[in-house]
Amino acid sequence: MDLHLTGKTAIVTGASRGIGLAVARTLVAEGARVVAGAREITPELKALAADGEVLAVDLDLTAPQGPAELIAAAVLAYGGLDILVNNVGAVRPRTEGFLAVTDEDWAATLAVNFLAAVRTTRAALPSLIERGTAAIVTVSSVNAFLPDPLVIDYSAAKAALTNFCKSLSKQVGPQGVRVNTVSPGPVTTGLWLAEEGVAATVARATGGTAQDIAKQAAGDAVTGRFTHPEEVADLVAFLASDRAANITGSDIVIDGGLVSTL
Repeated sequence: MDLHLTGKTAIVTGASRGIGLAVARTLVAEGARVVAGAREITPELKALAADGEVLAVDLDLTAPQGPAELIAAAVLAYGGLDILVNNVGAVRPRTEGFLAVTDEDWAATLAVNFLAAVRTTRAALPSLIERGTAAIVTVSSVNAFLPDPLVIDYSAAKAALTNFCKSLSKQVGPQGVRVNTVSPGPVTTGLWLAEEGVAATVARATGGTAQDIAKQAAGDAVTGRFTHPEEVADLVAFLASDRAANITGSDIVIDGGLVSTL
């Protein structure tokens, strides 16, 4: 299926690894120009920039000025913007419980999982509206509506993020900008599987192994496995394309059947 993305300009945040890197690769493969924002330009992102039409921008999206700098770099390079993918995010399991989560912890979690997207969207919106037809796709999480005390601050931030995107979709839809969210369950990325990821952190706290924790989490899904980042990227690319021209204000879950409620 041709997604009609050739020649489109897209910004992807948190593009150095995981879902963000997969989204950048998919959009490039579909013919889009990608401005990839990340705190670290990884070897994988450097390779993608060398092989495709990718501008990698090294900046901190949790800093108040970071998102505006990213948008300015994209507009300067390509003259405008058609697609914004808000992907940047992070999670730290709170194995010691809610009372151990400090104000600084809350502020950091909200900055990376909520305010980065709010600020990036605010900076990008004038350019998106100017295009006439544009799309914002934000990577949220099943934890937005599947609260978990182990990630209590992350769950709250993602709930705010999904609510924000739904509200915004009602305002900017008449101006030609579609706003949707994607909510993955566990994904085979470093967020879950790295040495300091969720599985390893929980294992250290409980005396188990990271492999057992990951296996248990995968077993909670009907499919019995984690989602792959490329699968999330395919969904994001579809929602960013005009193949999804009448989809806005929606949240699409990709979790292997983990969430059992309607």
